[in-house]
Amino acid sequence: MANVSIADIKTLREQLGTGMVDTKKALEEADGDLEKAIEILRLKGAKGNAKRADRAATEGLVAATSNDGRATIIELACETDFVAKNEKFLALADKVLAAVAAVGANSVEEALAADVDGKSVADTIADEAAVIGEKIEVRGATTLTGDAFQIYLHKTNKDLPAQVGVVVAFSGDDAETARSIAQHISFAAPEYLTRDEVPTDVVDKERDIVTEISRSEGKPEAALPKIIEGRVNAFFKQVVLLDQAYAKDNKLSIQKVADEAGITITGFERFKVGA
Repeated sequence: MANVSIADIKTLREQLGTGMVDTKKALEEADGDLEKAIEILRLKGAKGNAKRADRAATEGLVAATSNDGRATIIELACETDFVAKNEKFLALADKVLAAVAAVGANSVEEALAADVDGKSVADTIADEAAVIGEKIEVRGATTLTGDAFQIYLHKTNKDLPAQVGVVVAFSGDDAETARSIAQHISFAAPEYLTRDEVPTDVVDKERDIVTEISRSEGKPEAALPKIIEGRVNAFFKQVVLLDQAYAKDNKLSIQKVADEAGITITGFERFKVGA
């Protein structure tokens, strides 16, 4: 058995972040060869990744950045809140965000294919997951284009990284109001920017539901069309950003707030860890 030095163990642990026992065993198995020991540790980690594939990754963080007419937001998930605040996980999130932003990815698949120092994001995550010992995955990635952006990252727990993130794309000069609208989105969770974006089948399904409810309540047949339209409009006010009541003043719609501020909201994205 090779005489393994403390210096070699320290070198490998600093490079890979592996545990003392695993590092020592790998060096002994590799007869003190550092490169071979790294291969052994990575192989062991890869096998661990396969075992973790079916685990639920319900913790993690949301991160976002903007530059040169583009803003990118990602959700990077892990299994425990302990890892979510780990320095290695936070550093990995920075690398992934930079890579995803560089290619303007608009899907998880595009994000995983992005390059990080000559490796794909997918391979980079697999390597780090092997070291950290938890399932790690990109669960969302979107890039918006626009004239200007406001990013709002919200911590649901002061000891953890942001778990809710919003990017708002807008035109106009009132960045403060745009940020306030981003904060509103983090709370109100709209699904669409305008009514026109709501799919026809979604509206039709809602109309069928409120029609059935209205009839079951014994509403007069002559009054049904008006009642149904009122309830469909109420649905739009729940799911459409510009129709929603402003969180800071529910007498105003987001459309009214934006109009008064002289800005136009051109897009938004909201991610929440585990949602």
